[in-house]
Amino acid sequence: MNAIKKLTALTCLLTLSASMFTGCGGNTNASAADSPVTVDIFQFKVEVKDALNKAVKEYEAEHKNVTINVQTVGGGQDYGAALKAKFASGQEPAIYNIGGPQDVKDWSNKLQDLSDQPWVSSAYSATLEAVKSGTKLYGMPFDLEGYGFVYNKLIFQKAGISPDSIKTFSDLQNAVKTLDSKKSSLGIDAVFALPGKENWVTGLHLSNVAFANEFKDAVEAFNAKTIDFKYNDGIKKLLDLQINYGYKPDGTNKSIDSVDYSTSVEKLFSLGKVAIIQQGNWIAGTVKGIDTNIWSNMGLLPMPIDGTPEGSIPVGIPMYWAVNSSKDTATKKAAEDFLNWLYTSDKGKKLIIKDFGFVPALKGYDSEDLQPSDPLSKDILKYSNDNKTIPWVFMGYPTGWGQDKLGADIQKYISGDLTWDKLVQNAKDNWADSRK
Repeated sequence: MNAIKKLTALTCLLTLSASMFTGCGGNTNASAADSPVTVDIFQFKVEVKDALNKAVKEYEAEHKNVTINVQTVGGGQDYGAALKAKFASGQEPAIYNIGGPQDVKDWSNKLQDLSDQPWVSSAYSATLEAVKSGTKLYGMPFDLEGYGFVYNKLIFQKAGISPDSIKTFSDLQNAVKTLDSKKSSLGIDAVFALPGKENWVTGLHLSNVAFANEFKDAVEAFNAKTIDFKYNDGIKKLLDLQINYGYKPDGTNKSIDSVDYSTSVEKLFSLGKVAIIQQGNWIAGTVKGIDTNIWSNMGLLPMPIDGTPEGSIPVGIPMYWAVNSSKDTATKKAAEDFLNWLYTSDKGKKLIIKDFGFVPALKGYDSEDLQPSDPLSKDILKYSNDNKTIPWVFMGYPTGWGQDKLGADIQKYISGDLTWDKLVQNAKDNWADSRK
């Protein structure tokens, strides 16, 4: 199946029909300003920092009048809080990131309308709904990403476990128990590496598996005044499984809250010390840089919840590029031109696939040399082609609700300082209060 068909399948996860897709546009780039101009980029994706810097150098080589500075804040840092601090300092970036309808509302007076940009005609319509307001478009999609339980195929094979047999929570639980019983012979320290320190992993991504079955998309979540949290028991089971069979630095559940992204991905999974982590295809470059054998033998499993459709993974747009409407005309023009060049020029497309490792959210990547190569991205395409995807509704959560409130409460639950019933009640109350 060619890339256009694959990516068309991916957009189904956003619940809009293929009849809404627009035709491909040309690759004509807008011209950058002729006079010297500086564009500051403030972005969240630490995994592509080097690739973005490489792209900047290549762009600057072609546009001698443009200087681009990149600052990356992400991983274990709160990008949203850092972005607010950046603007408050008076050092406003020309290009920054927004996540969806809530961010469109929060940053409405600092967002440039991008609806006239050349790349828009190449974007899948379904990927743009979360950053539209009326007839205006305020964000350019980063890429398409998927997540779930990333597993080490070599460890599974050695343990005699077929990943294809894992459909339900009960199946997953049985596989985990088998892995745990064979830890010594498998050479692993634990089955899971749960980064309890990272509230986005639990408060956003884990909770999304429940709320993607409560809301059809991020826009519906954004408009919801209250939540039922009717699948909270399923999330509790998934979380408890990772806690009970997770890596604990000092042997206690509480110490899970000290495990960060770097420890879970780089020091544990990429070194074969755990069999499973809750992450997505964005870790592929990091794992490859540490152990190419583990990289080539990664796979992606769903995060099953009782009572929901089996075998689906969450796939969506991680963030959007936004242009600061407060900047002068020349700076905005250069910022828009760089983004268009990055995603639609021949050189930019190769960077997006080969260096960024993205599954693009734009059309025009159908040639053989522009196909995703990492195993996790290939799995995302397979799940999509099989119509086994659910949306990223956490982009429509109230500001700070998932990461700052629910995520913080999950940390307290992990450490034993908060009951699950209280956590659920807090989640409902905080949501309702945020929507008043």
